[in-house]
Amino acid sequence: MRKVNQRDKASTLDECQRQISIMLRRSKTRVIAPTLTLGLLQAHHQFGRIHFSERETQEFYGAAVRHLSDLMGHSLHIGAKWEDAYSRRTLPKYQVLKPLDSGYELLAPYTTFSHSLIPWIETSIRDYIEKKLGSIPKLFDKRYRAKLASSPETFLALLQENIEINSTNFEFICFAVLRVHLEKFACRIYRDTRAASHDKGVDISTNFGVVYQIKKLRVLNRKACDAIVSELQANFDRQRLDDGHVILVIDDIRKEFKEFLINMKIQSFSKADLLKLARQFDEEEDREKVLRIVYDEFRREYASVIK
Repeated sequence: MRKVNQRDKASTLDECQRQISIMLRRSKTRVIAPTLTLGLLQAHHQFGRIHFSERETQEFYGAAVRHLSDLMGHSLHIGAKWEDAYSRRTLPKYQVLKPLDSGYELLAPYTTFSHSLIPWIETSIRDYIEKKLGSIPKLFDKRYRAKLASSPETFLALLQENIEINSTNFEFICFAVLRVHLEKFACRIYRDTRAASHDKGVDISTNFGVVYQIKKLRVLNRKACDAIVSELQANFDRQRLDDGHVILVIDDIRKEFKEFLINMKIQSFSKADLLKLARQFDEEEDREKVLRIVYDEFRREYASVIK
């Protein structure tokens, strides 16, 4: 057997890390594949295991979810309900597992470099989720929310920083600001769809007949404006549009296109408009409620279901 030199070891370890990085990039709402890989590597490192039944892969996956939740202090974006496709199809695609007649085999070079890969995966998952979520996980702490809410400037700065990160942050922060604002007028709003569901339907409904559609996009040219109008006309009946009961919430829009939409009885709110609303919350209680709603929406959709 050919002796493995240091260069071969480095390149092989690099390939494992490259595959895990691809898993992370392809993760949408949960980091399932990297977490399952971590759980199996932990089992190999601690117990010398290389063969696993379906039930055992599920158990070590659950253990890894709990481990990461403890490590990061929250469970957002980590674990989803178990499906056998994770071990049957997903990990074999990355050459982590090989299906057997009964169960699975954990493959080299992952077994060879488990000692190095375990802390690397932990750090990579933590960095990925922190980059994706920004300050959101910290909003779990009521004292932290109260501290932020006590200062209008600090509160607004957090919203401005986190609303930019991705479309989910944009949607949840917009929803929270609108909800607290409208409740002052005895109006209630409800999120009807999952974040980034791509269903092109109603994102927020209300108890007063108006619907909101939230899109993190910039309407800076006529082509983008026409595309928005066509989509709204396809998704909503003519009566609702004519009655002015469809409101578009977007990242940014040029004044001329905002006026064009108004002429079509479509009102639009930009990110700047939403932040202006947030700036008008004079009561600390209102600011704290916005932060709590943001966290609650993330928890509702993205909290790990593994206990």
